[in-house]
Amino acid sequence: MTAVLTQRTALPALFALMLGAFAIGTTEFVAIGILPGVAADLRLTLPAAGWMVGIYALGVVVGGPLLTALTGRVPRKWLLVGAMALFTLANAVVALSASYALLLAARGVGAFAHGVFFGIGASVAAGLVPPERRAAAIAMVFSGLTLAVATSVPLGTFLGQALGWRATFWAVAGLGLLSALAMAGLLPGSIATTRPGSLREQARVLGSGRLLMAFGMNVFGYGGTFVAFTYLAAILEQVTGFGPERVSQLLVLYGVSVIAGNAIGGRLVDRDPLPVLAVMFTLQAAVLAAFGFTAASAPGTVATLALMGALSFCNVPGLHLYVLQLARRYRPGAIDTASAINISAANLGIALAALVGGRVVDSPLGLAATPWVGACVVMVALGLTLWSGWLDRRHPPGESSLPDDATGP
Repeated sequence: MTAVLTQRTALPALFALMLGAFAIGTTEFVAIGILPGVAADLRLTLPAAGWMVGIYALGVVVGGPLLTALTGRVPRKWLLVGAMALFTLANAVVALSASYALLLAARGVGAFAHGVFFGIGASVAAGLVPPERRAAAIAMVFSGLTLAVATSVPLGTFLGQALGWRATFWAVAGLGLLSALAMAGLLPGSIATTRPGSLREQARVLGSGRLLMAFGMNVFGYGGTFVAFTYLAAILEQVTGFGPERVSQLLVLYGVSVIAGNAIGGRLVDRDPLPVLAVMFTLQAAVLAAFGFTAASAPGTVATLALMGALSFCNVPGLHLYVLQLARRYRPGAIDTASAINISAANLGIALAALVGGRVVDSPLGLAATPWVGACVVMVALGLTLWSGWLDRRHPPGESSLPDDATGP
């Protein structure tokens, strides 16, 4: 764990991490706004173009935990800087891609950096501040992600529509370079960490039933929104009937509500994340179901998107804080690995959501049904949250007799 810094010295470091999250959030989500352009340029179907999102998520799933475990002894600062350098290179290759295969390969490689960055960055951020401010610090880092949804995603969509989708990825590569330089200059020169466990010990993260349950909450809770969100631009154009300019404006609205939701979520979950997460998942599922009705109405869509954005990302700080709490209790030698796997869990949810959403789009149900399906997925996360809360009440953290992989009675 990192040494706790004063508020004055921690803020620049947290800002550098937030900037890195902003760059990564841009490349992850900007593809959603330019899918129609990519599909037209490379002569792909919309679901095939949607795999720009899915393959990126799978790259995070595979590469994040593996690289995090293998680089446990690399200084945290230079590991994060190196991850952003890889990210920059991968996005430059995406911009140069002349084939679908090369495009997907570059997206997958760039995603490796994503998994390492958020897995290490979140645990570093939590360790820079006192325990009572950990969720707020994590929320600050992830606010870069949500700020990307609010600003760079609509701007990237507009840039892609005006100059072509390749220009968008050149801009993303520039952001990656800027964030790498910021981390090199603003992160502490020496970040102390606990001695990581062996690879065998770190692999035991996947043998903890409690952590697997928390990862499942992330897969279904975070991923459920993306059944519809992956195809949001297409829904707004083809179901609601908005033009491209209006779609960019609505993505700004969605992103602003995401920022508000992330900030609120970070303030609500510092002490006991699970009760708040249960409420968040309930509201999230309800709003997704409502979007199934309102998508055909312009005024209804605007109102629903504002709520949907806030609820889609407000659970992120709480989910990550809960995983860190469980890892400190059950797998203290693999906290960074647990953190990276949690990021992978979220992206596994995105990948599965892209796959499920594509199947729904290709089915007789069509685009309009994706919010309904997403609501059902989020309800699974709610069930896991209630179950995990019941287990926590049965076995409080102070009980030394609890087996570290308990998942039931």
